Amino acid sequence: MTSSYSSPLPDQIDELWEQRSELTPGHTEAREIITGAIDQIDEGKARVAFVDPETDEVVVDERAKRSILLGFKVLDMQESQVGDFYHHDRMPLKKRFDGVRVVPGAIARWGAHLAPGVVLMPSFTNIGAYVDSGTMVDTWATVGSCAQVGKNVHLSGGVGVGGVLEPPQASPVIIEDDAFLGSRSMVVEGARVRTGAKLGAGTILTSSTRVFDAETGEELARGEAPAWSVCVTANRVKSFPGGDFGMPVLLVLKRLQEGQEHDKLALNDLLREHGVNA
Repeated sequence: MTSSYSSPLPDQIDELWEQRSELTPGHTEAREIITGAIDQIDEGKARVAFVDPETDEVVVDERAKRSILLGFKVLDMQESQVGDFYHHDRMPLKKRFDGVRVVPGAIARWGAHLAPGVVLMPSFTNIGAYVDSGTMVDTWATVGSCAQVGKNVHLSGGVGVGGVLEPPQASPVIIEDDAFLGSRSMVVEGARVRTGAKLGAGTILTSSTRVFDAETGEELARGEAPAWSVCVTANRVKSFPGGDFGMPVLLVLKRLQEGQEHDKLALNDLLREHGVNA
């Protein structure tokens, strides 16, 4: 966390974190504190991470992550049923869907915040995730634990947005406002898709992915799809003792005008010129 940031969650969470090896579902007082914290994350009153508008840095609330992890210590395994489907888990399903469209087959766990205007097609949204207004989580897409997804984002069919709890990493995946992730794209390991970026189908982005500008050949910040750009996965030859091999990179095909609205047909035409679909 930045020095100026103060978590809205109670400081008892930090104390309980130090005692986590001793916690069990029998610790009633601890359970009330922890479930209260997760309720605040579920409601959007607290969140695991956000982008500081002044510094453009990702601020992580470690107390929020700790609250979620502690939940697995103090909650009992319980059986639940939805229609003909049975579940056996420590974390219940989400119950707050104010202003959210939830298509049959969509699953969201308690502790995930879904803002009004979100659309969930048959998909999975994990605990700690934050999905902002106007965003569609399309069919078979996955929003991993603690992933942060902005406003008016389209996660196309089969998109995988990685989680942050297991394996533990410093920062969750950040998908900023107005982004578009093409079908079967994967964004993991705390990678960041900046505002207005469009990823072609099957694009892979990790925190260590090298990023290059197709027009200039310039290498850009690793693990980030630049704002208002169209990106695809490409290969760059690297020499090893055993030979030369093509290593995956993110290639920025085109820069868009800031604020340019997403035009699916225009994006498809651009990507098809390079043998890629949206």
